[in-house]
Amino acid sequence: MDDELDALSAAVGMACRNSGHVIVSAESCTGGWVAEVLTATAGSSGWFDCGFVTYSNAAKQRLLDVPVELLAAHGAVSEPVALAMVRGALARSAATVALSVTGIAGPGGATPGKPVGTVCFGWAVTGGVERSETRHFDGDRETVRRLSVRHTLTVLLALQAVQT
Repeated sequence: MDDELDALSAAVGMACRNSGHVIVSAESCTGGWVAEVLTATAGSSGWFDCGFVTYSNAAKQRLLDVPVELLAAHGAVSEPVALAMVRGALARSAATVALSVTGIAGPGGATPGKPVGTVCFGWAVTGGVERSETRHFDGDRETVRRLSVRHTLTVLLALQAVQT
C-alpha cells in the first residue's frame, strides 16, 4: 500500500468509529483492493463488515442481485449497475454504508463509448443517500485501479456518508 491510501483508510475508520457506521464494498475492476486498503487499518473489524468481489456479470447477479435486464440494457460498467451493486451489498451484509466500483481497467475491454479507464462508482447509506458517478482515469491497469480506490474513499469521506 502507500501512505495516501493508508491515510484515507484511517480517516474512513475514524469517521465510522465516530458515527457507528459499518462499511461493505462491492468491487469489480478493483478486485478487492478497496477491501484490502480498509482492512489494512488496525481496528477495521469494528467498522468494516465484508467485501464482495463480483468480477463477472454472473457474480454480480448471483451475489448482489444485480438484475440481468439492467446489465443487458446498460452494461456492467454503468451507473445503474454501480447503484444496484451497493443496494445488493447492503441487503446482503450487516453494513450501513456501501460503496461500489465497476470499470474497465485495461488494457483490453474497451467498448464504444466506454474507453479503457472508464469507471463507475456507487455509494449508499441505509435509509439515506445514494449517489453514483462515472470517471475516466488515464494510465495503465495498475494506475486506473489505484485511482479508483482513492476516488471511492475520497468521495465517501466528502459525502460525509460515514459521518452522519
